[in-house]
Amino acid sequence: MSCPARPTGSPGSPDVGPAPPVAAVRNAVRACVSGLPAGALVLAACSGGPDSLALAAGLAFVAPRAGLRAGGVTVDHGLQDGSGSRAAAVASLLAGLGLDPARSVAVTVGEDGGPEAAARAARYDALSAVCAETGAAAVLLGHTLDDQAETVLLGLARGSGPRSLAGMPPRRGVFRRPLLGLRRSATVAACAALGLTPWTDPHNTDRRFARVRVRLDALPALEAALGPGVAEALARTADQLRADAEVLENLSSERARGDSPLPVSALAEMPGAVRSRVLRSAALAAGCPAGALTAGHVARLEELVTGWRGQRWIDLPGGVRASRRAGQVCFEN
Repeated sequence: MSCPARPTGSPGSPDVGPAPPVAAVRNAVRACVSGLPAGALVLAACSGGPDSLALAAGLAFVAPRAGLRAGGVTVDHGLQDGSGSRAAAVASLLAGLGLDPARSVAVTVGEDGGPEAAARAARYDALSAVCAETGAAAVLLGHTLDDQAETVLLGLARGSGPRSLAGMPPRRGVFRRPLLGLRRSATVAACAALGLTPWTDPHNTDRRFARVRVRLDALPALEAALGPGVAEALARTADQLRADAEVLENLSSERARGDSPLPVSALAEMPGAVRSRVLRSAALAAGCPAGALTAGHVARLEELVTGWRGQRWIDLPGGVRASRRAGQVCFEN
């Protein structure tokens, strides 16, 4: 990986303006950080791949012009030989782009939910910790429209509910995703235009991982069969479902009466879409890991209300047990 001496479109450059992909990334970042207080620190999470590298470069350009401070962080998952050296190189590259602080954080990846879910959980925990330590106002993530389409397709294949099909939100807590409207090809082109050499993660071509198979096999097959625009259509579906899901979540919060126990009579009166969310929220509050609690688990919980035949209990992820007793659905460890 290398850092250019002078990115295209920087002050003093003889170029009229940045290349279109560079401008697209910068505009997306600019819109994302708009409204943050002056002087706030914004962190770019960067693996060294083209998406997050283009994001980091975009933040480095936009932040000082918006009155903000820009930093970067990379997470060493320790899953590959030489990962520590690679993470150190990414941190050095972030510093070369002008990001300060530029941190490398090592994590230990557990086993809950499979390797992909465990690595993701460790990564978000590390990013949240750095955000808290530095007092950052936001952490930018480099997910693109292609990532969103893959997420929706994975959810469809797993028979997930609207929550999963709604994909990744543009914002959740301190995390923001500026590039959800851009294709992966744009970030690759932006890096090339800026003279940045991204790192290619070998895991991104390892078909042992479901997301890789979707990326390399499923989506191209759909494009070949149905024509171009499948990824964009899946991303639009996520946007539409997210809006619906937010309404249902708000209704569920209003109808919920505590986490546990839940009166069966009140649950039975709720619309199914609201009832399922109330039960899911109660299961999560009781200790079920969000990534392991599936739509199938929630369906079995609903049977305690709508299909009661005297069944004893339901074992849920995280060692949580749900049962119906004395006209109430109870959750316990």
